[in-house]
Amino acid sequence: MAGMDSLGSILGDKSFDEPPESIAIKDYVQQEFKTAVGVQVRERDIIISVPNAALANTLRLRSPEIKRRCQTDKRLTFRIG
Repeated sequence: MAGMDSLGSILGDKSFDEPPESIAIKDYVQQEFKTAVGVQVRERDIIISVPNAALANTLRLRSPEIKRRCQTDKRLTFRIG
């Protein structure tokens, strides 16, 4: 089928415009804790989904540093699971 692109090549060429706060939070957690997290940026807050309560509590204590790195004043909410 000449001229037909695979789904991978079509999606690979798209820019999904992930918010900079999301990228900054994911990078920070990956660098500091070697763990992937989910990040949802909303109008007034940012939801960070983490795998366990220990990480949620540690990140909660580091909220001021995370906000500074993201250059945001949105409220950070942590979800476990």
